[in-house]
Amino acid sequence: MAPPPPDPQFVLRGTSAAVHTLHFSCGGPEPDIPLLFSGSENGFIHVWNLKTHRVDSALDGHGRKSVYCVETMGGKDRLLSQGRDQRICLWDLAEGRTSVTDSVFTAHVGFCRCSLLQVAQGRWLMAMAARSLEEVQILELPSKTSVCTLKPEVGAKLGMPMCLKLWQLNCSSQPVLLAGYEDGSVVLWNVSMGKVLSKLNCHQEPVMSLDFDSEKAKGISGSSEKVLSIWSLNEQQNLQVYKTHELVNAGISDITIRPDKKILATAGWDHRIRIFGWKKLKPLAVLDYHTATVHCVSFSDHSNPRERLLAAGSKDQRISVWSLYAQT
Repeated sequence: MAPPPPDPQFVLRGTSAAVHTLHFSCGGPEPDIPLLFSGSENGFIHVWNLKTHRVDSALDGHGRKSVYCVETMGGKDRLLSQGRDQRICLWDLAEGRTSVTDSVFTAHVGFCRCSLLQVAQGRWLMAMAARSLEEVQILELPSKTSVCTLKPEVGAKLGMPMCLKLWQLNCSSQPVLLAGYEDGSVVLWNVSMGKVLSKLNCHQEPVMSLDFDSEKAKGISGSSEKVLSIWSLNEQQNLQVYKTHELVNAGISDITIRPDKKILATAGWDHRIRIFGWKKLKPLAVLDYHTATVHCVSFSDHSNPRERLLAAGSKDQRISVWSLYAQT
């Protein structure tokens, strides 16, 4: 018999609102304190100390509008956040500061999280859904210079971009963007040329989340339906469906592959977190703790694999933190 699924290692309470995004920063050397950043529906970003399990600071920069993306930029002192106030904020948290140093107005009304890619020391590319409904804009940070705008061909009818993933194979290769759209398709874009390399119809419903493993050239996406779609990218840069997996209940909010590429986690509308082996998509565990939709899942970046954690944020205002390494 399979062992019963574990309980959370600990639970973080005190956001006072639904939790929409999570991001770990745990990779620093001792005595660096491992942190978890959470973004909530009430507009606050909480910085959680994972040694004390308490909030170190609460950041308020989005006019009390929901925060749905938080990322660090080359260390825990520089933070990027995105909110429903149509702004992406850059923060300076060094020496206890809690100040917004710059912001980008997106004019986008959806929930599409931006995607960051470090292309050089102190230089980043950021993909974000643009003002025009079907377009994606690529900016360079911190200069905020526009690199390009990715526009679907006339008559393509992709709908709004729903999720974005910038990546490059290595530091000398061209950056590319995977975008999931409202019509259920996943599109691979060449960023520097601003053109579509490949398009794949993965889902009947909008693509809610996707992640990609550039080493295996394989990705996964989920939607509001019951199907996870696993797809691969061949050497001709063509996307093709590799396999599909039917879920018990419909609705995936978020998908993330663990940095070691061994397992992945999904955040379900059915209140559950599901863990799969990435190689064959073998179901490994169903983590049943939350009492409402799970909006986000995130793996920690601890340098020691045995310390690695999984965090999940839910509409029930709680963040569950799990230690899964022993089970996988």
